[in-house]
Amino acid sequence: MHSFNYHIPTEIVFGKDTELQTGKLIRKYGGSRVLIVYGGGRVVRSGLLDRVCKVLEEEGLAYEKLGGVHPNPYLHFAIEGVKKSIEFGADFILAVGGGSAIDTAKYIAHGTANPDIDITRFWTRELKVTKTMPVGVILTISAAGSEMSDSAVLTNVETGVKRGLSTVYNRPTFSILNPELTYTLPRYQIACGVVDIMMHTLDRYFCPAPHNHLSDEMAEALLRTTIYNGPIALENSKDYDAMSELMWCGSISHNGLTGLGNKTDFAPHQLGHELSARFDVAHGASLSAIWPAWARHVYKSDVSRFARYAANVWGIRGSNEEAAAIAGIHATEEFFESLGMPINFTTLGVGLQGEADLRDMAYCCSYKSTRTIGAFQVLTEEDMYQIYKAANC
Repeated sequence: MHSFNYHIPTEIVFGKDTELQTGKLIRKYGGSRVLIVYGGGRVVRSGLLDRVCKVLEEEGLAYEKLGGVHPNPYLHFAIEGVKKSIEFGADFILAVGGGSAIDTAKYIAHGTANPDIDITRFWTRELKVTKTMPVGVILTISAAGSEMSDSAVLTNVETGVKRGLSTVYNRPTFSILNPELTYTLPRYQIACGVVDIMMHTLDRYFCPAPHNHLSDEMAEALLRTTIYNGPIALENSKDYDAMSELMWCGSISHNGLTGLGNKTDFAPHQLGHELSARFDVAHGASLSAIWPAWARHVYKSDVSRFARYAANVWGIRGSNEEAAAIAGIHATEEFFESLGMPINFTTLGVGLQGEADLRDMAYCCSYKSTRTIGAFQVLTEEDMYQIYKAANC
């Protein structure tokens, strides 16, 4: 195991009716004027937003609402949110929703704490975040893991670029996890969440260094738990046990725990970001559509690693490691299909892409030929093109 630093400052409040503690938690962390950031739709229709507002009122907290966060959240919307937050005099940002609302809230917090800085400069990594303000979360979707993660991803619709920012200042102050708030999720969103949870784990599991036994065992257990509970949740979204397991798996999958002591890969995420920015497809769908092509492109870099994955996650064992590795990839692909998730461009719904488009995807994913991606196998622009080409079916 390699050296690492690990610090999770996020207080987790898990269980039924925990959103009723929101006001007291905001007070606990010094908040008095709250900007509530949310998407709309389900949060409003379910009555959750009204309940949250009532709780804040009972605690004597002033609040302003900012709805309209888009899936694959937009940079320009976060910039508008910063302006509203500063005008209101917010000292606490509360995200109600999933990863899109949470990531937007994180950027708004950075911008509010740094009123003289355009947050675009943080997004492009021209400047580092050195201070922020508290962010609280009421989670409604088990997927992105942003409720405990150090990352936030926004899309610049003017340039068509989707980009993530990782910093310790992205860790929320508290996150409220009530599995019952996920009961009204559509099947497709549950399925996308299952894929996202798995991919956050796999992008840490497929790593270049051996001898990381405890982190590997935790990752494998998380994957098995997600694979077991995903279909149950799809069958009955009001199954508390299944929905609670998925919610906690989502948080653990992206808080860094399953990758401690090793490098992370995240090449499938980078490849998927280009798809969701270009076609505005769901994040989880972009990942399931690209992962099989990525896995078949890189598995020979460490056949044993893929064979271990096949054995410890899928129960596929045999004396031939390469056959087991390929079978493990196929089992993952079949599982995605069983959830109704895409495994290539056709099932993703974007259609077959022409040669020039595939080349352009690789060019954009490589930041105009200026970067490689991945750690399990470092991918050049040509590798990216070959993976996109393999998924183009």
